Amino acid sequence: MNSYDVAIIGSGPGGYVAAIRCAQLGMKTAIIEKYNTLGGTCLNVGCIPSKALLDSSHHYEDAVKHFEEHGIDIPGDIKVNLEKMVARKQSVVDQTTGGIDFLMKKNKIDVYQGLGSFKDATHILITGEETTEIEAKNTIIATGSKPSSLPFINIDKERVITSTEALKLKEIPKHLIVIGGGVIGLELGQVYKRLGAEVSVIEFMDRIIPTMDAGLSKELNKVLKKQKFNINTSHKVKSVERVGDEVIVKADDKKGNEIEFKGDYCLVSVGRRPYTDGLNAEAAGVKLTDRGQIEVNDHLQTSTKNIYAIGDVVKGAMLAHKAEEEGVFVAETLAGQKPHIDYNLIPGVVYTWPEVAAVGKTEEQLKEAGVEFKTGSFPMRALGRSRASMDLDGFVKILADKKTDEILGVHMIGARAADMIAEAVVAMEFRASAEDVSRMSHAHPTFTEAIKEAALAATEDRALHI
Repeated sequence: MNSYDVAIIGSGPGGYVAAIRCAQLGMKTAIIEKYNTLGGTCLNVGCIPSKALLDSSHHYEDAVKHFEEHGIDIPGDIKVNLEKMVARKQSVVDQTTGGIDFLMKKNKIDVYQGLGSFKDATHILITGEETTEIEAKNTIIATGSKPSSLPFINIDKERVITSTEALKLKEIPKHLIVIGGGVIGLELGQVYKRLGAEVSVIEFMDRIIPTMDAGLSKELNKVLKKQKFNINTSHKVKSVERVGDEVIVKADDKKGNEIEFKGDYCLVSVGRRPYTDGLNAEAAGVKLTDRGQIEVNDHLQTSTKNIYAIGDVVKGAMLAHKAEEEGVFVAETLAGQKPHIDYNLIPGVVYTWPEVAAVGKTEEQLKEAGVEFKTGSFPMRALGRSRASMDLDGFVKILADKKTDEILGVHMIGARAADMIAEAVVAMEFRASAEDVSRMSHAHPTFTEAIKEAALAATEDRALHI
């Protein structure tokens, strides 16, 4: 029987990063993955493939709608080859997961393919083509999450689908009904809207992206309506029925009126649930919460002291980069170091176009906590760079403490917001004031000038270009 200092169950961003950091710190490390490829949901059926389709569909939309204005004339019809688009997406996935294989070999990490389940707190059974048993002094559970559903919905994976099936459709839907106005539903909805589908979004809450700052929700709602999305908030879905190639969704609006939606595909994107199936956690004395998450303390340690858990399977935002931070945190804790994660400074991003990104507290959270704050906002359309690229929608908003001027939250919607939010994370990690950021030179012309201008606006309302 092979024996290890640490075994990691699950090879998503949390798991494989934890494995690399453990190996870097001199631990004999094994990683267990039940699927044929490493990388988990993110690399195989999540972040990476969805971004590939978002980029491809964005190129198509630009060619159809914007090239002419740029002085680029393309004779004849511009057509979508969905099969080729999906094949390119798959090649991106294959390259990325192949990169993880390389990193495992480079770091001398043993990879086991099969379902990892606890025999006891120090022994793991791996069921693949044959059953193997390994011994691990410490174990990190990184089993991730699966798409959630509603109890009355039958997901047939043909017409009533999850994000996994939406990444490999054989045809462009005529009318895609999206249940859930969160990150996943809006990103995949935008892919197919660009390719020619009619898209209807049904959201239970009173706004889309309901966990983000209300100002971002309002602006994204405005932009998507301009893109001809049919958005229905405060709607409670009560039935989803497939009749042949048609899907009929019935929902009650906020007045209690029944509204019927008919489409050829229905994407169910109502969040994700922690995945612990087959883990046999109880054999190792590992406790789960009533929400199905693995219970952990501030050190990400489970109820069994040599077993840790990270990522989507524990409390907190279900984000790949949060899982990565936790993976490094546990590896360094096992090595006797004293690492640190500030969960308030883990950014959230929506990869629609315009992109949406945020870090820190929202206006609603600050008001609820009774914190006195000031706001500085700057519209993207006032930037020369935005006009040059015709990306005029959106704004950057900075929330700063009224007395100390410390930045408490940064919320942005606009071109390249996903990349720009890192500046806000750095500023807040070093507890910068709005004035600190306002006095830093930003290259001209860039989209990031909106951050400087918003910081100026938060500092005695002295933005320069508006």
